[in-house]
Amino acid sequence: MLSLGAAAIARQLAPSSNTSASRFDAIIVLGTSVDSDGNPTPELLARITEGVREYERGVASHLIFTGGAAHNHFVEANVMARTAQAQGVPASAILVEPKALDTIQNACYSSRILNQHGWRSAEVVSDSAHLPRAGLIFNRLSMDWSTHAAPALQPESAAYQQAKSAVETLKTLRYLVWARWVESCEP
Repeated sequence: MLSLGAAAIARQLAPSSNTSASRFDAIIVLGTSVDSDGNPTPELLARITEGVREYERGVASHLIFTGGAAHNHFVEANVMARTAQAQGVPASAILVEPKALDTIQNACYSSRILNQHGWRSAEVVSDSAHLPRAGLIFNRLSMDWSTHAAPALQPESAAYQQAKSAVETLKTLRYLVWARWVESCEP
């Protein structure tokens, strides 16, 4: 049986990419909670903003926002798309994946969008604590990918960073011992 220590080691050894490419077909921005009024939380806003920055830098010509109504009745991907448009991204460059309720589904459903468009590569944007687990998940898909960390928009205390890391270690353990076997993905 895997332990928290093994999950922590898996996070340290998790791949951050499977390609050396610097340009991709799309940028996948992973969702996280929306506030009770339907606005992005600071963590989600940081992810959206970094995805927009990468789009503006020419990393990819399309953004895929992925996330369903996982934490309340607001669809994360719709909030993300609206926010990106307010930051100047044209609607024609945005694709919305509105059903995913967890990171496995984010990866799977985004991979389906890539396949539907004949695309083979993506940069995956999330916060640095989330990316090791995302890397483990994306590594199981047949696509070229690389992760990119969204910096926090405001300073985070060391205690907050440790708490995020602890939660992600628990989620990694859950993924390794249960979720990757139970939640299958058919892109």
